[in-house]
Amino acid sequence: MKLLTIAVLALASATSFAKTYPITGNTVNCRSGPGTSYSSKKTYKKGTQVTISCQASGTSVSGNSIWDKTSDGCYVADYYVKTGVNGYVTKKCSGGGSGGSPSGGYCKRINTAGVNLVAQWEGFVASPKPDPIGLPTVGYGHLCQKKNCAEVKYKFPLSKATGKKLLGDDLPKYSKCLAGYLNSKPKLNQNQWAALTSWVFNVGCGNAQSSTLVKRLNKGDSPNTVAAQELPKWRKAGGRVLQGLVNRRKAEVKLFKTASSKQAYPKCQ
Repeated sequence: MKLLTIAVLALASATSFAKTYPITGNTVNCRSGPGTSYSSKKTYKKGTQVTISCQASGTSVSGNSIWDKTSDGCYVADYYVKTGVNGYVTKKCSGGGSGGSPSGGYCKRINTAGVNLVAQWEGFVASPKPDPIGLPTVGYGHLCQKKNCAEVKYKFPLSKATGKKLLGDDLPKYSKCLAGYLNSKPKLNQNQWAALTSWVFNVGCGNAQSSTLVKRLNKGDSPNTVAAQELPKWRKAGGRVLQGLVNRRKAEVKLFKTASSKQAYPKCQ
C-alpha cells in the first residue's frame, strides 16, 4: 500500500509538471485575448512556470500564431513559452465570446474613407521609431512585432503609398476583433463599420470588448445614437483629455453618420 501511494503521488507530480511550462522571454505580456492588440493584464518574467488551460489561434509572433491561456486567465504568445513542441499541447479554447457574426460574412476590409481617416489621425512614419508613449511603430500606426519591424514586408523607408498598403494589411485584425464582440443585432453599413474599426485600431481590442459602446449595440440600441454618445467618451490618454483624440472621435462620428447603401455587418455587400 505504501509503495502504491508513493507511485500515485509520483504520477500526480509528473502529470502536474508536464502541464507547467517556463516563460522564455525576459518580460512577456499576458493579454486579455489571443493577440497583440489586446490589453495586457499582467507580465511574466523569464523562467516563470505557467500552467496552460487551453490554446487558441491569434496574432502571429515570429511565425507562431498559437496563444496559450494560462491559469491566470490571460493569454501569452506560445512563442515565449517553452512547450517542447511546435504545435498545440492541450485542448483549444472554446469561443465563449459575447458576439460574432453568425455567418462570418462581415467585411474583412474597410472602405477607402475609413483607411484615409485612420491614416489622417495616426500620422506617417517612414522608418521604425518610438511613438509618443515609447512603442516602436512605423507607417500609419503599425506596432512593430519584431526588432526593427522585421515582420513588415515593405522596404524602409516606407513611402506613403506602401504605408497605406501596410495599414490595409493591419486593419482586418481590428475588424475581426469587432466582429467577434458583436452579436447579430447591429446592422452596420460600410461607413459605420469603418468608423468603428478606426476606433478599435486606436483603443485596442481589449478595451473595445469591454466597452459600453459594444454592449449597447448588442442590446439593439440605435447605432447612430450609440456612436454619437459613446465614441466621444474615448478622448483620454494617460488620464488626460487630448485634443487630438477629441478631434479623431468627431471625425469617426461624422463618418459613422455618413449614409451608405452598402452593408458591412453582419453581412458584407
